[in-house]
Amino acid sequence: MKKLLIASAISAAAMLASTSSFAQLSGSATLTNNYLWRGLTQSMNEAAIQGGIKYTGASGAYAGTWVSNVEYDAGDAYSYENDLYFGFAGTFSEGIGYDLGYLYYNYDEQAGFDFGEIYGTLTVGNLALKAFFLTNAEPDEVALGRPDWDFAALETFYFSGDYSIPMASGAVVGMHLGYHEGDFAEAFNGVTTGYFDYNLSIAKDGFMAMISGTDLGEDDDNDGVEDYASMMPRDNDNMKFVVGYTVNFEL
Repeated sequence: MKKLLIASAISAAAMLASTSSFAQLSGSATLTNNYLWRGLTQSMNEAAIQGGIKYTGASGAYAGTWVSNVEYDAGDAYSYENDLYFGFAGTFSEGIGYDLGYLYYNYDEQAGFDFGEIYGTLTVGNLALKAFFLTNAEPDEVALGRPDWDFAALETFYFSGDYSIPMASGAVVGMHLGYHEGDFAEAFNGVTTGYFDYNLSIAKDGFMAMISGTDLGEDDDNDGVEDYASMMPRDNDNMKFVVGYTVNFEL
């Protein structure tokens, strides 16, 4: 399955290159003091170096890849995350846009926790409404010793809303609220329930500062939770302050 998905992403990029004379190949590189995903640290609250490449065709079709170092427990097998994605974006009318696609999260071979999601975004002015649904996961529930879990397609989801406010100075203030629920979310990040995440950020000229939190309690910091007793605390119940710098470039 993994080889098939990677091949599909490569094929999508090749198709874009062959069908559009107005295509754009762009990249980015980021340094941040903490890698947060849906409000939860993916790097044990340590620094991360990230980068990606994206190919966009004139029709709105696109494909790309993104990488970051990750850590979920001391000395664990999750040394990196490599995402592959493809989709199609466009507009219904002025100020109203959409984006539909598939995202595959690929980790170290020993980790055995790869998964995929379909996603959709509706943008109305400065407001972006997003939905992500689990489509496939490795390993399955039985392999993790939890046959009571359900990793079936669409059973785990994430909904979010983001609102951006451009400032006269050129800075952009962002507000975010999201909700993550499903057995796979609990298995992957070690939480015990569905949860809300929220943040407030400001960005300008590649620099970003953000304060982020969740409604998770102290029982969801991976400290003393029976099923995750070997994990180090991730402080999911504490506010997190994130700063980062991103360089965008064309290739």
